[in-house]
Amino acid sequence: MKQYFDLKGRVAIVTGCSGGLGVQMAKALANQGAIIVPIARRQQKIEEVAAEIHEEFGVETFPVRCDITDTQMVEEVVDKVLEKYGRIDILVNNAGTGAVAPAEDITDKQFSGELNVDLFGTFKAARAVAKKAMIPARYGRIINIASMYGLVGNKVAGSAPYHAAKGGVVNLTRALAAEWGKYGITVNAICPGYFYTPLTKETLDSDFFQQNAKTMIPEERYGNEGELDTAAIFLASPASSYVTGVNLPVDGGYTCM
Repeated sequence: MKQYFDLKGRVAIVTGCSGGLGVQMAKALANQGAIIVPIARRQQKIEEVAAEIHEEFGVETFPVRCDITDTQMVEEVVDKVLEKYGRIDILVNNAGTGAVAPAEDITDKQFSGELNVDLFGTFKAARAVAKKAMIPARYGRIINIASMYGLVGNKVAGSAPYHAAKGGVVNLTRALAAEWGKYGITVNAICPGYFYTPLTKETLDSDFFQQNAKTMIPEERYGNEGELDTAAIFLASPASSYVTGVNLPVDGGYTCM
């Protein structure tokens, strides 16, 4: 029997892996047997995540502290992972931030900070992993975490820098897919809708957002923990070799209207 989504022995770096969706996707890959390299800025958090994943799934983990806006740190992380495992098969670019304010009140610092983390940070990680690991191996799976807000605007929570950065990630995904396809590297993006995380719970539970969900989301609800897992596993899999440059909304239908 063919195991289409078996990731045993594959090495996966997950950025922004200190909580929320990053941890959920890391666990999904671990469930399929992948070795997990959680990276984030807080050493204690990624060590806790690594221990939790190892205990739950029995896979090897290797937490490495990294600020993805720091080019040197990103390069050093890739070097450390290659030194330890000799390969990097999967990169999940999940690290991100979000400035919420009316567009007319957004500061230069907020806008540039958003682009620096969400867009430039995603590029820095992809560039380092591709150049040092995936292009030489002629194989790789890069999954960028964009957002449904990278595909559409919104009237409920002003976040123009986030829209701009995630829109950039959407087209960066296409650009890298076009350039690196000849090396056996696929580059795709997942565009999540509203999901519960520790950072979003209070906002999503507000009466205003609850009512908005019923109006704007065909499924009339938010995404639950685990509902991104299969998208991440599919795009990380060796079996998805002819899927590249795709931006996959996982949003309960929000962007279909």
